[in-house]
Amino acid sequence: MARRKKTLQAAALAGAFALALAGCSSSDDSSDGGDSTPAGNSSPKDGTLKIGTVLPQTGSLAFLGPPEFAGVNLAVKEINDAGGVLGNKVEVFEGDSSDTSTNIASTTADQMISRGSDVIIGAASSSVSLSIIDKITNAGVMQISPANTSPELSTYDDNGLYWRTAPPDTFQGQVLAEVVTSAGSTSPAVLVLQDSYGEGLAGNFQKNFTEAGGTLAGDPIFYDPKAATFDAEVGQAKALNPDGIVLIGFEESKKIIQELIKQGIGPDKTQLFLVDGNLSNSLGKGLPKGTLSGTLGTLPGAEASEDFQKSLLSVDPKLEDFAYAPESYDAVVVAALAAIAADSDAAPDIAGKMVEVTSGDGEPCLSFAECSGYLGEGKQINYNGQSGPIDFQDNGDPGAAVMGIYKFGEDNTYSSDQYIEGTVPPVPTDGDASPSS
Repeated sequence: MARRKKTLQAAALAGAFALALAGCSSSDDSSDGGDSTPAGNSSPKDGTLKIGTVLPQTGSLAFLGPPEFAGVNLAVKEINDAGGVLGNKVEVFEGDSSDTSTNIASTTADQMISRGSDVIIGAASSSVSLSIIDKITNAGVMQISPANTSPELSTYDDNGLYWRTAPPDTFQGQVLAEVVTSAGSTSPAVLVLQDSYGEGLAGNFQKNFTEAGGTLAGDPIFYDPKAATFDAEVGQAKALNPDGIVLIGFEESKKIIQELIKQGIGPDKTQLFLVDGNLSNSLGKGLPKGTLSGTLGTLPGAEASEDFQKSLLSVDPKLEDFAYAPESYDAVVVAALAAIAADSDAAPDIAGKMVEVTSGDGEPCLSFAECSGYLGEGKQINYNGQSGPIDFQDNGDPGAAVMGIYKFGEDNTYSSDQYIEGTVPPVPTDGDASPSS
């Protein structure tokens, strides 16, 4: 029987965060593991956990691909070094998601399903996930995204098989609003990629910013990421005479920043705020030194520790960013631990244990080896991941998360400024967090 999505029961974060930026600082199967048999052909219980990936090797989020693949491959390596799952080594298949301008994700999902994947890690883009979620979950395969943040996915009818290790943008929107306020911007302009991710994050930012007493310089300005130029949209933003620019987008953000500079409202003149979809060190390449200095950005997830970064670099020595590597790593580790707890590699059985192994009063543990050891002793566990506490809820969203705040320096690269851990605010039951326009 299919589990329907539920709204989070966790309380919203109370009040504004005190950020020291100036210092630079239906039936229901829940966590009881009951039987859950989704529609379609469930992944077979053959004793070998098979992980497929639908992550960006090309397209507008290609910069997120390397750290996400590294996170997956590091997790698989550590799991197999510790003895594997159910007595067998975990198998992993790599595939490209690209973006919504192509049909690559759908083709890759077909390939992953045909290869017998029990769990598919991906996609990075919420819109891409929305284009393949039915294909994956109706086939009885589990999907775990390390980077989807659209609130639309919190209430999606997914047969209980869609999960994500990144929090919905009810959380990022709240923190972003406080970052903008704390930086002294009282009337920012908002430039937004027009898709489910952009609309959802812009809506949550606008809601929290206005509730805190702020006023946008004007309605959010939506743009087509495939446009040849962005001079008209930037011109609209300039006409609003904003004291800040909130830019919500993907790889095309680099072109938009160049147009902002061209029109005299670049980050060297107007405070710029970025988000997880465009927080990348590649933005500053080719720009004069100091152009991005002082630019602020938000990114879900705890800071990748020095040891974790070294481990990721041992898998991919060319890594320049670590965004969503912790979430990708955790997605694989949690699936593996849930498979052990369920004594099964079948997707519905794994899904039935995802809440149990990440929340509650089980033994706190920080690695696959430690956690699987407790499971081998018959104990319940509470895995606290590289990305944060996780605390999965029955709807597949993390119930608690960490949000990083980053700041660009004179070398046009970013570094951590502060991290905030909190309860993820609930997604509205009507799923409508879109801004007025």
